[in-house]
Amino acid sequence: MPVIDYKCSNCGSSMMFDSATGMLACPSCGRKDDIEQMPDPIALVPFVPGQVQSYHCSSCGAELVTEPETSATVCSFCGSPVVLSERLSGAYAPRSVLPFTINKQQAQEAFRKWCRGGLLTPAGFMTADRIKSITGMYVPFWLYELHNMVEARGQATRVRTYRQGDYEYTETSYYDIYRKMRLHYVNLPIDASEKLNDELMDKLEPFPYPELKSFKTPYLAGYTAEKYSYDDEQLLPRAKEKTMSYIDAAISSTVTGYTSVTYTDRDVDTRVQRADYALLPVWMVDYDFESKQYIFAMNGQTGKVVGKPPLSKGKLFAWFAGIAVVTFVILRLITWALGGDLL
Repeated sequence: MPVIDYKCSNCGSSMMFDSATGMLACPSCGRKDDIEQMPDPIALVPFVPGQVQSYHCSSCGAELVTEPETSATVCSFCGSPVVLSERLSGAYAPRSVLPFTINKQQAQEAFRKWCRGGLLTPAGFMTADRIKSITGMYVPFWLYELHNMVEARGQATRVRTYRQGDYEYTETSYYDIYRKMRLHYVNLPIDASEKLNDELMDKLEPFPYPELKSFKTPYLAGYTAEKYSYDDEQLLPRAKEKTMSYIDAAISSTVTGYTSVTYTDRDVDTRVQRADYALLPVWMVDYDFESKQYIFAMNGQTGKVVGKPPLSKGKLFAWFAGIAVVTFVILRLITWALGGDLL
């Protein structure tokens, strides 16, 4: 059974995941089924990566042609949700899923509110009436647990200035710095989709990982989903690189009270404790403004919106002009306070 379409046992309609209740719901008769109590039929049909394959919708019989990464979609002819089970089995079976808690209508309202808050965006953009499409997508992520042994060496100075009689003295003391630390990071997310922008996905953090559920295919009903393009070994260098800023901040937090600190050596031994394959909820917004396409992403759990909106040249000019005027007034007031001419 390569295509899974969850049918309502009351009326036969295709059921979809309901973000409000966390259950599988029938849009026709209102029946709701507890996903955790449902069997999860994953077909063990071998899948050949890199091939575009066609399937048939179990509701209308239409042929579904999908990209190799797609594991869940919606029939473009009848709108029925379909799950391509062979792309969710074996090595491609996710360990966990973070279900949507924001539905499509709520996502649209949250995006419009975000657009209205853009102080430097064009007035036409702020109306948020040019949403071309909004798609709920389960994005593949690897969640790493990394254990790090860190050693850092460097030099620090502490400068003291004091007066004796008519003379001012500056005293500089020098210190050797050494820190040895164990730093563990759990659920470090790295998106594994080739098509999605890494920077955009990074900015969607944090996700509420305590809400992760053991993966079951009904959570995908009504949404699109992708399988990973890169495995955990391929993305490990990026995961290590991502931890470097956290490690630097942790080291710096232990070195305080000095005038200056310079690190000469830093050694980080990273071991992968585990890497779990998870699907995280993202609303992708395609916005058309002045014949240009803008892509925004929204965290499907928290509602956080990320992306680069257009900027109004007029508002930017007014903003910088306002800063210049305020700065000029402050400088003139300081000059006057110091005994200068206010004019």
